[in-house]
Amino acid sequence: MIRKTLLTFICLAVVGISQVYADQYPSKVINIVVPFSAGGPTDTVARLLGQAMSSTLKAQIIIENVAGAGGTLGAARVAKAAPDGYTLFLHHIGQSTAPALYRKLPYDALNDFAPIGLINEVPMTLVAKKDFPASNLKELISYVKANKQKVNYANAGLGAASHLCGMLFMSAIQTDLTTIPYKGTGPAMNDLLGGQVDFMCDQTTNTTSQIKAGKIKVYGVTTKKRVASLPDIPTMHEAGLPNFEVSVWHGLYAPKGTPKDIVDKLSKAMQEALKDKNLIQRFAELGTEPVAQNRATPAALHSHLKAEIEKWGPIIKKAGIYAD
Repeated sequence: MIRKTLLTFICLAVVGISQVYADQYPSKVINIVVPFSAGGPTDTVARLLGQAMSSTLKAQIIIENVAGAGGTLGAARVAKAAPDGYTLFLHHIGQSTAPALYRKLPYDALNDFAPIGLINEVPMTLVAKKDFPASNLKELISYVKANKQKVNYANAGLGAASHLCGMLFMSAIQTDLTTIPYKGTGPAMNDLLGGQVDFMCDQTTNTTSQIKAGKIKVYGVTTKKRVASLPDIPTMHEAGLPNFEVSVWHGLYAPKGTPKDIVDKLSKAMQEALKDKNLIQRFAELGTEPVAQNRATPAALHSHLKAEIEKWGPIIKKAGIYAD
């Protein structure tokens, strides 16, 4: 009886300490790790979200770019971080493709993180350098097939959204092209603008302003419907590639073991941030929008990530693409 009472007391004490800790959270700077270079689309989403969340949480949020290995370096760092709510992780669809792409992944993409919630879903665009010869998608396909030995395709690294989109494009046109991987789409876009690479597939968060400024050519958007911020740009289906669809989603995570009260507080802060007028406007300018509130939850992100892992795994394995 005494032992049972003591155990009950200890459990209540632990719960009490956890609650006090959660009530005091946050009491210092929060870091959001982005596994790509500064200036890319995921970095843009992180900075907009971090700014909005900092107002709700009344804490400074710093974006830390940990680029390399298709996003796995940043993910591994967060997976090993203290589960105290001060190191978070913002990643895109690459979180679901890494398990199939990497033979020796140093973390479990589904189980080594505490999901906080989905943020947004982003269309992609197939774009080329300004002076690329092709004027539309049909011309682009004909040109790259005829000149596949000298045409190159840029991407943000193995497993990145731009890599997946490019892989799908090459499969659709049944033509293998020379690919040039970068540590993020920021550097890749810089080289596209400079004419060092020919074309790439990238998120509207990174291409919309360049398209509107006439600095790059665009051949289509990768969603079923046209994008509101680019109403004159046809879908890939309309432009000549039936059923070509790729969208990029972003999610926010904490390390596994982060107290539920803190995860819930972060999720609520994120939900409030996604209602911020400035964030909504900036997202719209970039060709995206926040997910519905019922999807900005830990449970929704966990379910979505699990489904995406199951979707992309067989596709990647069938293509025989792996990284050590």
